[in-house]
Amino acid sequence: MRTIVLDTNVMVAALRSEGGASREILRRVLSGRYTALFGNALWLEYEDLLGRPVWTDETTPHERRAILAALAASGRWVSVYYGWRPNLPDEGDNHLIELAVAGNAQAIVTHNVRDVRRGELAWKHLRVLTPAQCLEDL
Repeated sequence: MRTIVLDTNVMVAALRSEGGASREILRRVLSGRYTALFGNALWLEYEDLLGRPVWTDETTPHERRAILAALAASGRWVSVYYGWRPNLPDEGDNHLIELAVAGNAQAIVTHNVRDVRRGELAWKHLRVLTPAQCLEDL
């Protein structure tokens, strides 16, 4: 099973359009082909997204809540006991690395690969991939 950290920007892209790589990543998580890891910081970001004015008519508020509930049921909660900071230029992205390391993820899937790859620390087993790269490589 492939274990990933699904950045919020991928979640938004998946729910704003009816197709594309982000939507396929979400489908694979919900079908059990990938295991998504969650921690406190990431889950709070997911919940915060539901109230932001970023949504199209592709999904309704009820559907987005249902998908988040299904995501919770299909993923794995990870407690992060150690912070690797400072690491990334954007402090707001450090929790992704910490979650991935704590949960032994194979990849962080994000549209923000440039910033997430620019960390001072590197883990050989952890890859930072766009949704399209993830579909090709994992």
